[in-house]
Amino acid sequence: MLTEKFLLGRGREDLSAQEKQILEDSVAEVRSLPPRHRLVRAGQPVQTSTLLLEGFICRYMDDRDGLRQLVAVHIPGDFVDLHAFPMKRLDHDVATLGPVKVATFDHATLKTITERHPHLTQRLWFSTLLDAAMHREWIFRMGRLGAEGRVAHLFCEIYARLAMVGLAKDGCYTLPMTQPDLAEACGITGVHVNRVLRLLRERKLVTFRANTVEIMDPAGLASVGEFHPDYLYGTSATPPEPLHERQVEAGGRAGRSGGRAGAGDA
Repeated sequence: MLTEKFLLGRGREDLSAQEKQILEDSVAEVRSLPPRHRLVRAGQPVQTSTLLLEGFICRYMDDRDGLRQLVAVHIPGDFVDLHAFPMKRLDHDVATLGPVKVATFDHATLKTITERHPHLTQRLWFSTLLDAAMHREWIFRMGRLGAEGRVAHLFCEIYARLAMVGLAKDGCYTLPMTQPDLAEACGITGVHVNRVLRLLRERKLVTFRANTVEIMDPAGLASVGEFHPDYLYGTSATPPEPLHERQVEAGGRAGRSGGRAGAGDA
């Protein structure tokens, strides 16, 4: 089934067999795309939405000098641009990170689903709300964490999401991102991300080599990144134990010494 990873680990069990089949039958086209391929350009009319089947896709925005900021990373099972269905265009670009396989859904078909299948429509809406929850967490990560914390949080989040869909295990997963990609996702320079990766490796928290992430100390990495998976709304039978508890003090969020944002972090 092409759509088998949609909402997997995040409420897929709430879909009936009929709803799963409706979603499967609604696929208009399956495409394989190369790395670094732009699917959607900001501002252009969009008439389809994309479900990622294999690989990684990013959403990004460019500044006036052409420098890129990643604003989302998508994994298999994610509806990358479902919000384009009501909005008809995007305010950002969408591109592949590595080779991918995607399924496209015509907006006319999605309109029929919204008119005839209210519960399935709610679940599609829920998937866009998951994106919104992750965006809020990314704002926290970028605004309140230092460079080490930002990279640690990103590695923790991607591991948690991939584990939900069966693509990460024992602290390891494949991530087709370069160091410049990590820098663009974390709002730091390429030189700085190289230094951060070395520091995290020397502390025996995580390594990132040849597109493979190995988390050696999950609790320690989560502590540096102030990561807790609640915002991912996972529905596993055994909820994950809190890896790091954020605390609110008189001065705001409590953070690990050295892990908070400060002058020179970018």
